Amino acid sequence: MQRIEHILPWGCPGTERRLSVFRFGSGLRKAYIQSSLHADELPGMRVAVELKRRLRELESQGRLNGVVELVPVANPIGLVQIFQATQQGRFEMASGKNFNRDFFELAEAIAPALDGCLGDDGESNVRLIRAAMLEALDALLPAASELQGLQRLLLKHACDADVVLDLHCDFEAVVHLYALPQHWSQWRSLAARLKAGAVLLAEDAGGNSFDEACSSPWLRLARRFPEAVIPLACLATTVELGGMADTDKPQAEASAESILAFLAEQGLIAGDWPTAPAECCEATPFEGAEYVYAPHAGVVSFLLPVGAQVKVGDPLFEVIDPLDDRHSTVCASTDGVLYVRERMRFAQPGLWLAKVAGRTPIRQGRLLSD
Repeated sequence: MQRIEHILPWGCPGTERRLSVFRFGSGLRKAYIQSSLHADELPGMRVAVELKRRLRELESQGRLNGVVELVPVANPIGLVQIFQATQQGRFEMASGKNFNRDFFELAEAIAPALDGCLGDDGESNVRLIRAAMLEALDALLPAASELQGLQRLLLKHACDADVVLDLHCDFEAVVHLYALPQHWSQWRSLAARLKAGAVLLAEDAGGNSFDEACSSPWLRLARRFPEAVIPLACLATTVELGGMADTDKPQAEASAESILAFLAEQGLIAGDWPTAPAECCEATPFEGAEYVYAPHAGVVSFLLPVGAQVKVGDPLFEVIDPLDDRHSTVCASTDGVLYVRERMRFAQPGLWLAKVAGRTPIRQGRLLSD
């Protein structure tokens, strides 16, 4: 195991923050796994603890057929943002920016340099594109903030990987994944192993989150250079490992083993691993996800658990104004699975309280909430 330390730019005098990357194995193929980019989403960090332990074992046994890079703490900035005993890990306090939005757009940056250089050899094109990505990131002007410096370091470690897993969680949720539609057949095994309750597919969810910053450039370059053979060479996903409280050891160990078995399927780990379950949830378009809001302020009582299958008109939660006695029951407006509930139990204006993954597209434009 190699431990790589990066000092983030723009530390205040007398202080500094570091990004730690653990590298296991060697070879041409590579997987990159990071956790808790939203620093208050800790199930992924707990899974990373188990992954680090197991990857050490597998490396010592000579069973790694490629490189696995693991970043257990992908956001040291947000990890220490504590305000009145509450961790504020989703948005940088200095700028108000979401830590998982607006990553550098690689396709536009490297396309001019690739013009006339790509041919019908897919493997050669992949090597050329990855080299161009790394060169483009190296050529950028110095980071203008600590956040920008962190995002560039994460992307630089991930952009040349064959497999990228960005481990997150939601408030109260079933395990679910976000990915490109073109990659669903490859992700099905991981979704089945993790017993995911939903998979949301979109080519562009808006905001250029980390997983899309890794996978989407290949799709965009393939469309920009249709005469060349450009594989979708980066299989990247956001894995939401349930809810924020799901940090128990047995669940973390099971999730880590599922991820390792999936990497073995991808040829990165040798040995015998359990086959993926045949049963798997249905993948649905991210455009079909209903974000459900309350019609007024009040205390919230949920009426269904996460993972429940719902039909149009099924009651999801009720909202009661304790002063004026307004009482509203909010129902689903699409068929699907209730895959996320808000942890806060008081309705706020403009904040969703539940999400239902449906089959029929009902939204367009930017799909991600901040």
